[in-house]
Amino acid sequence: MLLIHTETTIRAAIYTSMERLIYSENPDMRRKTWRSKTLFRSFPQKEMSRNTTRKNAYRPSAEEVSQWAQSMDNLLNSKYGLTAFRLFMKSEYCEENIEFWMACEKFRKINSRSKLRSKAKRIYEEFIREGSPKEVNLDYHIKETVDQCLILPTQTSFIAAQNKAYHLMEHNSYPRFLESELYCRLCELAKRE
Repeated sequence: MLLIHTETTIRAAIYTSMERLIYSENPDMRRKTWRSKTLFRSFPQKEMSRNTTRKNAYRPSAEEVSQWAQSMDNLLNSKYGLTAFRLFMKSEYCEENIEFWMACEKFRKINSRSKLRSKAKRIYEEFIREGSPKEVNLDYHIKETVDQCLILPTQTSFIAAQNKAYHLMEHNSYPRFLESELYCRLCELAKRE
C-alpha cells in the first residue's frame, strides 16, 4: 500500500487519478467541457491517517453521492458535493450564482458590525452592482432591497438575493448537474469503492 504524506502529493494524486478515470471513456470531453488543469485541483480531501490508502483518500462514498440527487441542500451541505457542483458551474460558465450563494453564507456568520459593512460592500461590488464582474441575475426589486440594506447591513441583508440565486440554481443548474457526465462519472467512481 502506498501512503500519501504531503498535500502536494494528495492534490497530484486526486487530479491524476480522477481525471484519468473521468476522461478515459471520452477523451473529447476534456476539450469540450471542463478546464482540465483545474478540474480536480480544488477537490477537498478527507482527513489523512497513516492507514489511509491513495484510493480512498479523496472520494466521497456512494451513499453521499446518491444523496446529492435527493436535494440540492444535500449537495451544498457536502464538501465534496459543493466542490463538484462548483466545478460543474464553472464548466457551464455560470459560477457567479454558486459563488454569490457561498459569499452570502459566509456573510451570515459574521458578527462584527465593521466586518459586516466591509463584506457587504465587497459582495455588492462583486455580484450585485450593475456591470460588476460576476453580476448575478436579480430583478430590480431585489436589487433595491439590497441597496436599502447596505445603509446599515445586518446578517440577513442579502437573504432575498441569496434565495433568488438558490432558486435559479435549483431550477436550472442543479437538474443539469444531475444529468451531467461529471455526476455520472462521480457515481461510478463512488460505487467502485
